Amino acid sequence: MQRCIMLFLLLFLAILLSPVRSGAAVVKTGAELLAESGFAPLKGKHFALITNQSALVGGVHLIELLARQGVQPALIFTPEHGLTGSAEDGVKLNDSSIHGIPVKSLYGAVKQPQPADLKGIDLLVFDIQDVGVRFYTYISTMGLAMQAAAQAGIPFWVLDRPNPLGGDDVAGFVRRELPASFTSLYPIPIAHGMTVGELALMIKGEAMLPGLEHLEVSVVRMQGWQRWMRWPDTGLTWVATSPNLASFESALLYPGIGLLEGTSASEGRGSEAPFQVVGWPGLDPQVLAQRLNAEQLAGLRFEPVRFTPVSQPGKSSAPKYKNRELGGVRIEISDPHRVTPVQVGVAVLSALYGTLPEPARRVLFRPGFDDMAGSSELRQGVLAGLPAAAVSARWGASVQRFRKERQGYLLYEEGQAP
Repeated sequence: MQRCIMLFLLLFLAILLSPVRSGAAVVKTGAELLAESGFAPLKGKHFALITNQSALVGGVHLIELLARQGVQPALIFTPEHGLTGSAEDGVKLNDSSIHGIPVKSLYGAVKQPQPADLKGIDLLVFDIQDVGVRFYTYISTMGLAMQAAAQAGIPFWVLDRPNPLGGDDVAGFVRRELPASFTSLYPIPIAHGMTVGELALMIKGEAMLPGLEHLEVSVVRMQGWQRWMRWPDTGLTWVATSPNLASFESALLYPGIGLLEGTSASEGRGSEAPFQVVGWPGLDPQVLAQRLNAEQLAGLRFEPVRFTPVSQPGKSSAPKYKNRELGGVRIEISDPHRVTPVQVGVAVLSALYGTLPEPARRVLFRPGFDDMAGSSELRQGVLAGLPAAAVSARWGASVQRFRKERQGYLLYEEGQAP
């Protein structure tokens, strides 16, 4: 019965949460190319799969395609939000099964496959749609799984998928001074501009985690993806990668507005547009919007709004300021290719700090903000009243070093936008 329910949820979410393609896809994912081969490289292998609801191939989930070919994984692992992607942030999930295959959660007390899990397994495969942000936990799950594969002496495959933000925008402080955490595991910028396949190669090559020296990492590359592309250019269907990233617009703004999760301001959870609206009780929306529009940030405009976060079970049961009216702004995107999302987040933080009265300023930043930002410099710059552009300029040198470091791991060409 539990297997049937899980299967139904996967199919239901694929249909309900995914907009219809507007045209033929110009990008084929690693999973799609593997499916076109009839999964020949996986036949005869006793493999485990790390995946969730985002692993679609032409509207059909990878697990279903594997079942049709009789090439089923021996074990399935899932990241935060679970196999269906419907669990709220921070919710720990119990193990389950689908098609008779055990499903084990890697979010909770145990965050990586255990030696007993991988006994008899000869290959670990990763296929999850990421969003290109350091503090989004799927890449942490990938790295910890790479460590487990190395310890078990088995290869690690990544079925590559696009970075929705593209491969050119690299921004934010590189985490180097602060200790690593599950939401800040690697010394990379907030927006790293890499696919999960490229990042896996870099994690190993730059020894970002211990014990990977002898791990065999292989990437099933995409076809047609170029670094200039943002998600709409791929022609692929967007699937909610987590409950509050149900649209590309939310995902595009997430690298910057997601930083507000480490503050007392609302990042829009509990509204109809998470990460597209921000607010604070009693704030004058007109003043905040005017201040932000004066920054003349490319590709978007800030519209004054009032909104009331409400409980949304399955998305945000207890949002900040539940059932309280907030004054704030809605971010209207006019040209997604020109938006620089991390800089947008810095501008919003600076404008909020400049607009809030003194008592509120003191509680704007919460513990854990520096962990998300990757450095105390962002918080210190805002507290010092520096212009947003001056704060953003502080990461310039470290981002340039990172660009050079990552160069040897990039798998896809720059290309040229039409």
